Amino acid sequence: MRIIRATKVLTGRSGQVIADGEVLIDGPKIVSVGPRGSAGEAGEAAEVIELPGHTVLPGLIDAHVHLGFDAKVDPVTRRSPESDHHLLLRMAENARKLVSAGVTTARDLGARGFLDLDLRDAIEEGLAVGPHLVAATRPITITGGHCWYMGGEADDEPAIRRVARENLRAGADCLKVMASGGQMTPGAPPSWTSQYGTEQLRVVVEEAAARGKGVAAHAHAHEAIRSSVEAGVTTIEHCTFFTRSGHRYDPELIDVVAASGTYVCPTVHGAFHRIREVHGEAMLEAWLGGVSAMREAGVRQIAGTDAGFAIGGIGNPTDGYVGGLEVFAMAGYRNAEIIELATVLAADACGVGEVAGSLDAGKRADLIAVAGDPLERLSDLRNLVLVLVSGRSVGQAGVDTVTASLG
Repeated sequence: MRIIRATKVLTGRSGQVIADGEVLIDGPKIVSVGPRGSAGEAGEAAEVIELPGHTVLPGLIDAHVHLGFDAKVDPVTRRSPESDHHLLLRMAENARKLVSAGVTTARDLGARGFLDLDLRDAIEEGLAVGPHLVAATRPITITGGHCWYMGGEADDEPAIRRVARENLRAGADCLKVMASGGQMTPGAPPSWTSQYGTEQLRVVVEEAAARGKGVAAHAHAHEAIRSSVEAGVTTIEHCTFFTRSGHRYDPELIDVVAASGTYVCPTVHGAFHRIREVHGEAMLEAWLGGVSAMREAGVRQIAGTDAGFAIGGIGNPTDGYVGGLEVFAMAGYRNAEIIELATVLAADACGVGEVAGSLDAGKRADLIAVAGDPLERLSDLRNLVLVLVSGRSVGQAGVDTVTASLG
């Protein structure tokens, strides 16, 4: 057993702070959380880690990553310069860099060849260093649609069921569906158009629900956002309200999303500032305004960075997680709210709320310790001194490689 004591312990829930607190851990599980001395007799035989001037909180959760984009995808020929074996090594390095940022759970929303399942299992077996992975495997998309090169093409309901069932049979933890077009696939429908209607999306939801799984819907366009809500998806990814002329937020549709209780992962990332410098403020300020509008409407937003590839030639690396949280602050979120959407809410949205996301007895010992107080300064989340994944110390501070963490 181990006791970790710190000046502050944050449970993850907004406003819950234990001053001079401690967490008792037995192997991979949390035994108790409370003020100093609350472990009682169980703590007498425990190793004690004293961290004055530090804060202990749940491990952070990135609800939208792509560990498996390779260095150069050729969507025309379906060829890549990287073999599956080489790409899997890149994915393992990306996972290690996620942990280096304090991320102890991540939802991978798109990988080819079921490589994300191999990596997920290797991490759980201790063969690789990284966060717990919630893996979606191949995104379901129309023929030639957004990210078609990952192998999940399906045009009608029977084909959608087949791909969904194949993904689930392989071991997918959730399903990903491209409800709208995107910006990364040459020749695919653009972001402001829908790829699937409500009934087709409902097929994905039905197949996932039959196995107790959730669905993440990539949706930029207004129609795709509405259809995603109507179909009952678990999370809407991006939710940018994108049109041919840019972002156009619809207050009525935002209210529909809020009333449904559907989680939204707006994929807020740390590359925001660099993109604004290079490409101008107008579009990005409109996007940020939408994140603020969704907060004011009561939409349940969660943290996810869309890390793993370059956006407009600007890198969005897997270890830039905290930068995304700081953008939430720019959108009007208080620090306590941000920690909650990066832990408790993100865990619930990813389907792991019963085992992760907060410091509670019986949950996985996924936690971090940082020097300082992130309730006062979010940047203190970069001052990692301890990272535990199921009770295993996996801190990677100062460890680096020469490879890029994105494709």
